[in-house]
Amino acid sequence: MSAPALRPDLALVADWIKPSSRVLDLGCGSGELLAHLQQSKQVSGYGVDFAVDNVVRCVEAGINVLQADLEAGLAEFGDASFDVVVLSQTIQAMLHTEQILIEMLRVGREAIVTFPNFGYWGNRWQIMRGRMPVSETMPYQWYNTPNIHWCMLGDFEALCAKNGIRVLERVVMDKGRRIDFMPNLLGSLAFYRVSRQ
Repeated sequence: MSAPALRPDLALVADWIKPSSRVLDLGCGSGELLAHLQQSKQVSGYGVDFAVDNVVRCVEAGINVLQADLEAGLAEFGDASFDVVVLSQTIQAMLHTEQILIEMLRVGREAIVTFPNFGYWGNRWQIMRGRMPVSETMPYQWYNTPNIHWCMLGDFEALCAKNGIRVLERVVMDKGRRIDFMPNLLGSLAFYRVSRQ
């Protein structure tokens, strides 16, 4: 049986993960990424999600999953327990953004972080028109958004530099296409692969 097809953003994350890796997927949702990695790259690992419905879907799909609040940290995982820790489109909804990034690199050799780029031109245009941005990567209204920390590429890179975190690779996408020219302006979704210095 072939591995399930992935959304373009998750496909990029999957490309960065080596076969037979130990993977921790934080905010794993229904386990789509882990299911794909288990079938296509024989990875082992766990998903972590707070929503009961997502945990149930993971269990039904045969994904190892823990129900936990990421804000409480990753104390249940030992140092260097994983090769890769993934946090996809969740960091902007974390109250303790810096702490989760540090914890990811305590329990994993590398981390992959993706987030909506607030510097994207479509977001800037909506702000200039007097409204908070709503888009494919930020699909909530200002009053019901789980997102509490908006950032741009330079903001995330400054946070990494402050904490001695090395950016190994960066890709910026919009509508499933890679953006190389003016990525902070033309890219709606940022992908970073990082490690300790």
